[in-house]
Amino acid sequence: MTKVYLNSLFFNLSLTAKGIIMFFALSLSNINELDSQNKFKVVIDAGHGGKDPGRPNQSGIKEKDIVLKIALDLGKKLENSGDEVIYTRDKDVFLTLRQRAKIANDVDADLFISIHCNAFHNSSVHGSETFVYGLHVSNANFNIAKKENEIIFLDDHYQMDKENYSPTSTESLIGTTLMQEEYLDQSILLASFVQENFTKDLKIKNRGVKQSGFWVLHNTYMPSILIEAGFMTNKKEGDYLNSKKGQAEISNSIYKAIKKYKKAINYYENNIAQSQNSDIVIYKVQIAAGKRKLELKSYNFKGLNDLTRIKQGSLYKYFYSSSKNLTDIKKKKKFARRSGYPNAYIVGFKNGKLFEVD
Repeated sequence: MTKVYLNSLFFNLSLTAKGIIMFFALSLSNINELDSQNKFKVVIDAGHGGKDPGRPNQSGIKEKDIVLKIALDLGKKLENSGDEVIYTRDKDVFLTLRQRAKIANDVDADLFISIHCNAFHNSSVHGSETFVYGLHVSNANFNIAKKENEIIFLDDHYQMDKENYSPTSTESLIGTTLMQEEYLDQSILLASFVQENFTKDLKIKNRGVKQSGFWVLHNTYMPSILIEAGFMTNKKEGDYLNSKKGQAEISNSIYKAIKKYKKAINYYENNIAQSQNSDIVIYKVQIAAGKRKLELKSYNFKGLNDLTRIKQGSLYKYFYSSSKNLTDIKKKKKFARRSGYPNAYIVGFKNGKLFEVD
């Protein structure tokens, strides 16, 4: 009855009233869209799942269940702090490595975090280690990567792909991926924060930050890490990993590492959308645009520093310098052109919107 009454009331409103309602509805939609674009996006990947239980162990605990609980708890913490979280899986389902990487790439994530547990034939081995993708891989790390990459053999489409990819070949595992190499420094930074928290807060043995050829890291185009939170095959560590207390503490340590990472890379300072004051115009020199999301390092931009980046549609736009003074920014434009950007030009930001100046 109430629903019918409200609908009748709406259709009896004047056109002006309807217009006001629609205006506020559209405004709210735009605000939500802008808020979503400005949020820090984290893709959380709970390893294994479905027909793939994870690494075998004598205790009978399943890696896929442990890492899912850690992933979901971590996601709640991040969402409560204002970040946007995308799960590769939020229940017990099987996903290929290709699907996991595609999820992260499709949403243009700021971080990709894959969570796993380790196993070894020697039950005395314990500790955590966090991996980044890299070209310099030891035999031990190569073997760990092969174990995690064996999920590809469970993929129904593997037979179609095997001519292009062999998950146990050195060439496939260690093949150069330019985009991932560009984010290696940031990946190592986050991985070091995770390991530091595990050691300091949880007293878990630090087995270090390592480079290896995990396929899921190889194919994600953002800073990415794979966490081996501990050894299920170690009685004490396995019990801890399988406990609610352990899972909550592990997720909290990862959460704190992400927050520290965001602060370290000045995420909030580099977010242009913060400058929403309509009375202020911020001038910048646009030097490049393209579909690739490049790390804001001087070696990617012919030695220039003081760099920022935004995404408009399918393009990333890159800017050099920033000033409220147009005279100063004109000098910066000349310097950018001398540095190898002959088509550099000045743009302005006012009320969060970009416009060309010259």
